[in-house]
Amino acid sequence: MSINHTAWTGMVQVEDTALAVTDTGGSGTPVVYLNGSYADQSHWRRVIAELGPGYRHITFDERARGKSARSADYSFEACLRDVDAVLAARGVERPILVGWSYGALVAVNWAARNPGRVAGVVSVDGAMPSPSGWLDDAARAKIRKLFRRLSPLFPICRPLGMAARMNAAQHADINFQAIELCAPTALEPVLDRLTAPTRYVVATGGNLGAKEKDIEQFRANLEPVLARNPNIEVSAKVPSNHSKILRKDFRAVAAAARELATTRDRQAA
Repeated sequence: MSINHTAWTGMVQVEDTALAVTDTGGSGTPVVYLNGSYADQSHWRRVIAELGPGYRHITFDERARGKSARSADYSFEACLRDVDAVLAARGVERPILVGWSYGALVAVNWAARNPGRVAGVVSVDGAMPSPSGWLDDAARAKIRKLFRRLSPLFPICRPLGMAARMNAAQHADINFQAIELCAPTALEPVLDRLTAPTRYVVATGGNLGAKEKDIEQFRANLEPVLARNPNIEVSAKVPSNHSKILRKDFRAVAAAARELATTRDRQAA
């Protein structure tokens, strides 16, 4: 059972920054939501509404995203430390982690490092091993050039959760981190170590210039992991694409979290 907290919204101080946190309170199963690369906590509203008030929902904006303050450190390790800080500040024990995209990477890595502290993980179209070797110097230069070209649009994209209060180089670095963390040599050992029940909700639509056939091949890289680790299952394959999955297929995400909450409650009884 979660400690009964009253609803709270405020800033949690972490290192050189402050994170905007929302906690609905209550004694229900705690669910902590982890955002996409540049997204904010508003993206979870449909999932939260679908799960309803019987759960304790904790959302927060990562550094320089949403209403959170800037920082000198936007590394992946800082994201993991931020999860620790939010859990400690709100007195949360054994939550279900629900992560989308980059947030899914945070969720599985945090769970692998803290096997006794998490009740389950829902990976929403993220944390899937990708083909390795293509992020060479030429690819990095192309990505950096793309973010420089897009940088005038960052102020417009921020309210939509599609950009952070970072410069173009910092946006590119976040992208590189995600690509490197999804390399099979980096991600597969993490997934193999997961002992908490983990459910994947996988989008099947084409996205970001890639055709559905190419996307499906990319996601097929998860199959060997599923065969090795019985704690990991695909809960649902949904028709939406990566960027629209929380908007169009929020019910599937909520259903995966609900399944894990039922398992958690059964173990606690």
